[in-house]
Amino acid sequence: MANASFGGAKIALRCDDRLLVYQRDDKPGIPWPGLWDLPGGGRENGETPLQCVRRETWEEFGLLIGARQVGWRRRYDGIFPGYPPTWFMVGDIRPEQIAAIRFGDEGQDWRMMPIAEFIHHPQGIAHLQRRLAEYLIQRD
Repeated sequence: MANASFGGAKIALRCDDRLLVYQRDDKPGIPWPGLWDLPGGGRENGETPLQCVRRETWEEFGLLIGARQVGWRRRYDGIFPGYPPTWFMVGDIRPEQIAAIRFGDEGQDWRMMPIAEFIHHPQGIAHLQRRLAEYLIQRD
């Protein structure tokens, strides 16, 4: 199923009770301008979901994520009718990885945000907030 048709992948990368997030650019014509987002993006060249999220995390943060750092994965239907399914993953990053982040040219800023703050942030992307909250409920 991992190689079945999908449009992209996102990952919630945690370190203790914090989550790697970035604020999207505030430009017309892009989805969710100015909102807080998670690493990830659109699929390229037949990638698997893991390859997609690893490439995007590298492009956006200069961060190499090992496959073993990704502990949970789930395929979701498209968020709008006619949109392809996407993958949502949860993984852990280490403090030394955070210290080595090189923020790319997509987005305004990044930070390690408390997980609860992201889930309830009025400027968070709603479907990602829901997916992370669902994961936390299932995990407990």
